[in-house]
Amino acid sequence: MTEESAVASAQHINPAGDVLAERRGSAGLITLNRPKALNALSLEMVRELLRILRAWRDDPEVLVVAIRGTNKTGRPGTPESLFGGFCAGGDIRFFHQAALAGDSALEDFFTEEYTLNHLIHTYPKPYIAFMDGVVMGGGMGLSQGARLRIVTERTKMAMPETNIGLFPDVGGGYFLSRCPGHVGEYLALTGEVIGADNALGYGLADIKLEAASLPALWAELGEHNFESAAQADQWIATKLIADGAGNICATGRIDAYFSLLRVKHIVDALEKSEDPWALKTAANLRKRSPLMLHVVLEQIRRARSMSLADDLRMERDMVHQCFHLRPGAESETVEGIRALAVDKDYKPQWKPVRIEDVKPGMADAFFVSPWTAQTHPLRDL
Repeated sequence: MTEESAVASAQHINPAGDVLAERRGSAGLITLNRPKALNALSLEMVRELLRILRAWRDDPEVLVVAIRGTNKTGRPGTPESLFGGFCAGGDIRFFHQAALAGDSALEDFFTEEYTLNHLIHTYPKPYIAFMDGVVMGGGMGLSQGARLRIVTERTKMAMPETNIGLFPDVGGGYFLSRCPGHVGEYLALTGEVIGADNALGYGLADIKLEAASLPALWAELGEHNFESAAQADQWIATKLIADGAGNICATGRIDAYFSLLRVKHIVDALEKSEDPWALKTAANLRKRSPLMLHVVLEQIRRARSMSLADDLRMERDMVHQCFHLRPGAESETVEGIRALAVDKDYKPQWKPVRIEDVKPGMADAFFVSPWTAQTHPLRDL
């Protein structure tokens, strides 16, 4: 693959629309194209991704699918402009506006996004995620179900939802709870940003590649004439996954704290430590929504024994309660988004204010489904 042909293939894409879909050979190639918003997902983008992936699932000519994000800092017309950022999550400003307006599109967003997440996890053809740059929240939902999850030296991965009074959704309960040891609790509660090496060690990625190599690999996918999805799988296994085998990260320090029974126990133990890492972690937890820390700890531990579909149904119940237990501006999630992304005063007024003020049972209401099994919006997963 020459530099000239890589540039030509990059220029072949028509830069219109927030989701670009292109067929090259036996590959279906998706580009998230909302770089000024770090490719944050709108309802329209979720619907377009569902449409594309369902069409390619049923198209015998498509044998492998790949997804990437665009980069707002790249120079237009170069292959590098199409890498460097994956997806920062859902459009939280839309969540804020829709919740305050009582817009039913908010409910539609989560139902359809979680349907998309399930489709990706269960996709019958190889699906490759180029997780370059920021991969957070909804971006994890687009990538964790992939057959191949590629990270680079630029990858910044997190599920930072407790910072906005939410929880790690999009199947976060499922894939975080399956990290080694109690890493799932740690990542879910703190929202800690990790790089490629930890992503590999925690089982959240399959291979680390140099970011500079991505344009040529993307082009090769479109030029390789696979005869079947099985052959594409074999190509992935021999060319990429075999080289990406890594060691599981040691989790002893994390496990010592995040295996404890309650949030208060975790924070107390961290604050009693003389380890700078533990003290910093405790300070970060003190900034998160105290109520949602309790909800999230329960979520991860319930999800550990759940199927993906059951976890997504639980998360659909939870996200409904995030916006309806306390409607409008009283919602912990609406307040968290206001402080972080709307007013940007970075001073959320959490209720309760302190971890110590969360009473036993307060988190339970988030796990009550407003639907019966027959009427649940994700009953067909």
